[in-house]
Amino acid sequence: MRRSPKDTEESAAIVSRRGLILGGGMVAFATVLGTRMRHLQVNQADQFRLLAEENRINIRLLPPPRGQIFDRNGLLIAGNEQNYRVTIIRDEVDDPEKVLNDLSRLIPLTRKDINDVLEEMGRRSRLVPVTVADRLSWEDVSQVAVNAPALPGITPEFGLSRFYPRSDDYAHIVGYVGPVSDYDLSRIQNPDPLLQIPKFQLGKTGVENKFESSLRGKAGTKRVEVNAVGRVMRELGREEATKGDTLQLTIDTKLQNFVQARLSGESAAAVVIDVTNGDLVAIGSAPAFDPNKFVRGISVADYSSLTESKYRPLANKAVQGTYPPGSTFKMVTALAALEAEEIGIEETIYCGGFTELANRRFHCWKRGGHGKMNLRDSLKQSCDVYYYELAQRVGIENITKMARRLGLGERHDVPMSAVAKGLTPTKAWKAENRGKDWVIGDSLNASIGQGFVLASPLQLAVMTARLATGRAVSPRLVKAVDEKELPATTGEPLGLAKRTLDYIRDGMFAVSNESRGTAYRTRIADKTKRMAGKTGTSQVRNITAAERRAGVFRNEDLPWERRDHALFVGFAPYDNPRYAISVVVEHGGGGSTAAAPIARDIILAAQFDGIPPLSAYPSSQRGRIRSALEELPINDPTDGATQVSEA
Repeated sequence: MRRSPKDTEESAAIVSRRGLILGGGMVAFATVLGTRMRHLQVNQADQFRLLAEENRINIRLLPPPRGQIFDRNGLLIAGNEQNYRVTIIRDEVDDPEKVLNDLSRLIPLTRKDINDVLEEMGRRSRLVPVTVADRLSWEDVSQVAVNAPALPGITPEFGLSRFYPRSDDYAHIVGYVGPVSDYDLSRIQNPDPLLQIPKFQLGKTGVENKFESSLRGKAGTKRVEVNAVGRVMRELGREEATKGDTLQLTIDTKLQNFVQARLSGESAAAVVIDVTNGDLVAIGSAPAFDPNKFVRGISVADYSSLTESKYRPLANKAVQGTYPPGSTFKMVTALAALEAEEIGIEETIYCGGFTELANRRFHCWKRGGHGKMNLRDSLKQSCDVYYYELAQRVGIENITKMARRLGLGERHDVPMSAVAKGLTPTKAWKAENRGKDWVIGDSLNASIGQGFVLASPLQLAVMTARLATGRAVSPRLVKAVDEKELPATTGEPLGLAKRTLDYIRDGMFAVSNESRGTAYRTRIADKTKRMAGKTGTSQVRNITAAERRAGVFRNEDLPWERRDHALFVGFAPYDNPRYAISVVVEHGGGGSTAAAPIARDIILAAQFDGIPPLSAYPSSQRGRIRSALEELPINDPTDGATQVSEA
């Protein structure tokens, strides 16, 4: 069919419009393409030139500052100090051994150091920085920075390292940090990526360990651009790390220092607790050690001297050590008998020097005996025979029940390493653990804190605090986390009759303040600060019948390891108790001669908030006390001076 001229004209117009649209689109596309090519070739030429040189983007972890630890008054006891170090990243270097050899010409690096780094790099991801050297001087790290272009993969860094300004005063409480080991990683499920960084520090012992997750903080990240030789070209972005939580402990640094000074020269422990709220104001263990050595890398010689010492400086004797409590346990037996109404307050029991049971003699410490004893005098003079009789009347189950009521045989919830549970035995315990039946002789031994009974200085301090208040005082070590105070309680009433407790306290008062009391020589002259207490001596050896006939060896005539442990527990002021204390001197001999004098000095220092004045001591002892106090290695954090006052 032949088209009309009009149709032909309309078709031509449509084709022309389409051609114009298509042509315009092609011109626009060519314009955009040309503009983009110009932008890439001209404006971004430098960036693509770097990419052409095999630049890459790395994401690096930023370790957070570790949370600081303070005492109850805000004094720093664990902080951070500047640390210059050098790291290497395996993925950024072709020949790490050559680079490390070149680096050794700039900073001190031995062949062993280099081999250790190479071995560490082989165990870690190629992208993880490995620390080559730390605690470098500014001059050393500056030389590395200047020569960085010739040291691919090497990065000088500034970091923080743990520092303990109070040195050994807090070694057993705060503990220390150290590099993450494979053993540490094996015990952690889904470990924090921070822990994969070689030589990253985490808490090993004490509070540092128990609060590790909160003290560590959270890692930050930074995105950096590096060239083919590993040199950082620029930082592309950063997310700052979150510092760890701040902790405040209940410990008083001034008193803690006095305690450690007073224990110096002994293998001993002491615990002081505020009976009004359970705050642990001092926890001493001697000898101690410098935790800074572990942070910096302790030498083989230093570590061997700690592990091989018979005085066990690495052990926290205050919470880890368990000892037969000796006569400090007699208040437990007395309360059990009074509670069971097996003894009257004024009832007397005759002590002839021993109790005979099943053809065996259980001796009193006083060979000739004490004669007639009532409960008060039995505490005052520490008569063993009196408690042998109570044990037969009341039985081990009631004694153990009272012991646990007073906080013995319980693992107290304090954030320290290896807190001991101690042992308050029962008939079932002996059958299960020793495969033998309980015999009455076991009860007699337990009644005076010997035999199977074991307690730590912490537990003995808690026991004494509960005796002083009649309440279930619980120990508290951490006062606040990030300025948020943790709860402290006075404890629920023990449910013991006030008259009964008053009588026990009166007996303890007689121990320390009446002429025939076993601790009378260590009495306090200041009537507003007087102490009630109880001495204890626990045997670490059996005394044979032959030795008794010939005369028992004096402790000072025996090797140190065979001497008795010396103990003392007490509280003060007697009229309005504020502090309770326990002291254990390993192989110290008698509690009255070795432990009680230490306890008196410490509890006076707690009440006077510093060096006790001489007026607090009996006048006949002041000359000797002055000399002893002036010789103490005290480092008062508030003034740095040691002064003994007459007032």
